[in-house]
Amino acid sequence: MSGASATETKGNERLEFVHDGAAFIEPYIRQYGLHAILVIVYLESLGAPLPGESALATASVLAIRGDFAITNLFLVVWAAAVLGDCTGYAIGHFGGRPLLRRYGWIVKLTDERQRNLEELFERRGPIIVVGARFVVILRQLNGLIAGSVGMHFQRFLIANVVGGLLWAAVWTFGPYFLGGVISAAWHQWVG
Repeated sequence: MSGASATETKGNERLEFVHDGAAFIEPYIRQYGLHAILVIVYLESLGAPLPGESALATASVLAIRGDFAITNLFLVVWAAAVLGDCTGYAIGHFGGRPLLRRYGWIVKLTDERQRNLEELFERRGPIIVVGARFVVILRQLNGLIAGSVGMHFQRFLIANVVGGLLWAAVWTFGPYFLGGVISAAWHQWVG
């Protein structure tokens, strides 16, 4: 297989994965609407490995069709993201610290490394919380880690609200407007 063919095949596999994820989620979004989005984003923000961005892109396309208002989608996503991370924070705060102290050695988390992590969150916690919102896996662990290392809740909450707002805006309005532009251009070009 030539280099171009291998690259093309790999790109098609990635598109199939995205398409399969959206195809899996779409029936739930159609049936349960914004309630499904609320549950998916909340659980993903809490730490569950769910396809949040795929769900939001699918929901944004459905909003283009008029299945629900994009502003309602945005507000639900923002609320679910903030509430999920806050729940994760509470779990990390009340349960994570003892677990880290007891089992941290398994992941090579020494007392010194834990102190360094706590100092990092003390200095740069809000930036970490906002930035982690845009990185898969970090988004799911964001609240749990912040709570576990003892980040002050008020600082966490402000950063969580800002990060959730930015993430919700990117993943609801982005596909909505981009999809609308592509759809309009396609219809104008095709006929």
